[in-house]
Amino acid sequence: MAQLVVRNLEDDVNARLQERAARHGRSMEEEVREILRDAANVESAKSGGLGSQIVARFSGQGLGFDLPPRPEWKMRVPSFVDEIDLDDDPA
Repeated sequence: MAQLVVRNLEDDVNARLQERAARHGRSMEEEVREILRDAANVESAKSGGLGSQIVARFSGQGLGFDLPPRPEWKMRVPSFVDEIDLDDDPA
């Protein structure tokens, strides 16, 4: 098995690791091993972007039924020009 030496670790990081290890009922060394295992597994599990992960997760499942046809929407395009009759005299 490999060994790893970490130098110049900040005191607050060391304290938080000790607290985390105590919460999990492990030694600090075992806690760091677990953190490194988790980090390595996450990195190896990434195989593309979010879209690729979604496709992999849901491919082949489908809805199990056909969607109804979408209704034809009839939209009136708004006119942003005021229609003013210049022949009318407001006075």
